[in-house]
Formats: sequence, C-alpha cells, structure tokens
Amino acid sequence: MAPAATVKDKAQHAVLLDKTTSEKLYKDVQSYRLVTVATLVDRLKINGSLARKCLKDLEEKGQIKPVVTHSKMKIYTRAVGASD
Repeated sequence: MAPAATVKDKAQHAVLLDKTTSEKLYKDVQSYRLVTVATLVDRLKINGSLARKCLKDLEEKGQIKPVVTHSKMKIYTRAVGASD
C-alpha cells in the first residue's frame, strides 16, 4: 500500500537576519497587501520566530499596521503614507 501522505523535507530557513534579507524585508514589505508570519516565512525564507520579531519591529517603525490582532495570529497590512 502507498503511504497516505508524502513526507515533506524539513525547511532550512534562516534563523538570523542578515543584511541582504533585512534590506529585502524593508523594501518589499511596502508592496505586500497582506503581511503575516506565513508570508514572511514563505517569501524571505526565515523561520517563524524571526518573522514574528520582524513584524513587531515593522509595526513599531510604522511601516505596517495591524488589521486583526488575535492571540494565535496577527494580520497586518502596509501603512498607507508610511513612505511619505
């Protein structure tokens, strides 16, 4: 019998934010309409805890604003007029 589900390889995402990833984060996040931990993990190849810290930092700098703040998941969008 074939297995019911295929095994997914463990992702080797970055644990530390290097200079190139940091620059990409601050430049690209202004074009994202929806910003969550999952979008940062998928697009920047960083791990979840680092993505949460990045979201917190971006919110403090005013580049993103919260849409839904739940204990399990926070959803953000770009701050309109942040680059003005």
